[in-house]
Amino acid sequence: MENMKKWFRSNWSTVIFAIALIILLVSPDAKAWLMRQVASTGLLNSKISEPKAKNTSIVPSVSYTDFTIKDEMGTVTSVSKLKGKVVFINFWASWCPPCRAEFPSIQQFYEKYRSNSNMAFLTINLDDDLALGKSYLKEKGFTVPFLTPAGSIPKEIYGGSLPTTVVLDKNGEIRFHHTGLADYSKASFYDQIDQLLKE
Repeated sequence: MENMKKWFRSNWSTVIFAIALIILLVSPDAKAWLMRQVASTGLLNSKISEPKAKNTSIVPSVSYTDFTIKDEMGTVTSVSKLKGKVVFINFWASWCPPCRAEFPSIQQFYEKYRSNSNMAFLTINLDDDLALGKSYLKEKGFTVPFLTPAGSIPKEIYGGSLPTTVVLDKNGEIRFHHTGLADYSKASFYDQIDQLLKE
């Protein structure tokens, strides 16, 4: 017993590190917290791209808004009906630590722009059990819309990785596409959204 106390006194920092590591490996909330800390450094800032130059050759137009979503009440809406608005689309799941890490910034972004009639928010849950996604939003006090896909999604919008975030301009063109964690509560991102809203 005395040897164990002596070993613990000489190795206490290693024990604490091992416990912290186990918690980070097991807890999605702990992983999300750590990822939020990394995102707050600015290393994962989001940036909206400039519009691409119009191609003068005749190429068939591809609609990235040709998919449907369903709200909590079961109402199905075509994303193409949102043309004329800047559309923020985020694909997420409650089990995904990077999704959990960026969600507070998405909520802040939503609160800032939700009353703007030229802006639409599509936070699309991809949990196998939708009750888990609803429960997560309720537990954390997030008020973003809870939506699910109502059919297939164009691969240009969602390629299978979570989280994925896309911003469409008022013409339905992809102006931002990001896979992985980002911070959407930065003033620089708001400035870029404001610019899109003015276009």
